[in-house]
Amino acid sequence: MISIKGIQRVDGEQEVVELLTCGRFYRRNNSYWLSYQESETTGFEGHRTTLRVEPNRVTMQRSGPASTQLIVEGGCRHQCFYDTGYGALTVGINGRQIRSTLTDDGGELDFSYAMDINTALASEHQVIIKVEVGKSDPPQ
Repeated sequence: MISIKGIQRVDGEQEVVELLTCGRFYRRNNSYWLSYQESETTGFEGHRTTLRVEPNRVTMQRSGPASTQLIVEGGCRHQCFYDTGYGALTVGINGRQIRSTLTDDGGELDFSYAMDINTALASEHQVIIKVEVGKSDPPQ
């Protein structure tokens, strides 16, 4: 089970979106991977979002009708491709913080970033993800 809470702040206004869904969670080498289907709640119905969580870096890839890749790295600015569905933009992603307690048994990921367009602040974001790994029943 994956619980996602996204907080977006634009011009002093705050919007919160929450999603509870099933998805895939696994570790490959030194990275945790998280993948889930978006829903109407997030405004990205028909998309699949995949996150790669490394120490001090989260890469978010959204695939579907509009593709996006964002790189959030603490203390760094990355130029990223963001497709709104109405057109594509190159945006700056300024990583603020990344905190992870993820283990093979699940845990929590909390990261924040500022998004800019032509270096002008467009929005600030915080994402809190909780992963609960289901335990299979013992064989009978």
